[in-house]
Amino acid sequence: MTTLRIAEIFGPTIQGEGALIGEPTLFVRAGGCDYRCAWCDSLHAVDSAYRHTWAPMSSEEVWAELRRLSGDRPLTISLSGGNPAIQDFGPLIALGRAAGYRFACETQGSVARPWFGDLDTLVLSPKPPSSGEQVDWDAFAECVAAGHAARSTVMKIVIFDRADYDWAKSAHARHPDLPLFLQPGNPEVDPEVPVDPQGLADRLGWLTETAMADSWFVPRILPQLHVLIWGNKRGV
Repeated sequence: MTTLRIAEIFGPTIQGEGALIGEPTLFVRAGGCDYRCAWCDSLHAVDSAYRHTWAPMSSEEVWAELRRLSGDRPLTISLSGGNPAIQDFGPLIALGRAAGYRFACETQGSVARPWFGDLDTLVLSPKPPSSGEQVDWDAFAECVAAGHAARSTVMKIVIFDRADYDWAKSAHARHPDLPLFLQPGNPEVDPEVPVDPQGLADRLGWLTETAMADSWFVPRILPQLHVLIWGNKRGV
């Protein structure tokens, strides 16, 4: 039996980012990550200091909680983290799909999994220079290949500055067939600190104007919808 490390399960709410923005969703946030991004907004699911809060759960136990939260009404389940790809979510996906649920997974693209092909949406989110991480593009390509049977595979990149923007263009050039989504980074991640709405708008405006001035019409540029609604509050 597979034991998963789960930081939190919550919803129904809406997906706040990327290709599925606005879609009613249940979230399963996996505990544990192979990255330590400088601006990580989910350290409670990443840093080993929080490991004691990660619940060991079987796939069946996670599935039972998802059924309870959704009232057995099928919708999209998003696997996030941390990096969900360092754990085996294949059995959970099989349980959910048999009941008509849809699955999405967001991962940085550092670890390929066979169950990527069972997803409805695979979101590969390579981390730009401002993260302090270095992308292994060979591993990323393996993730793209592992997701070949998924209904859709997309790339999402968080942009904090001009260097990130230029890097995103080079990342897209490596995988031009992947639909690309950009979102401005949120430097304030403390759930106790209110977000600055004007700051959010300014960063989104800068990113949009930069792409338009550059005549780069490839990416869709989106806000973090959940931050606009709830700030940095967790579990929504």
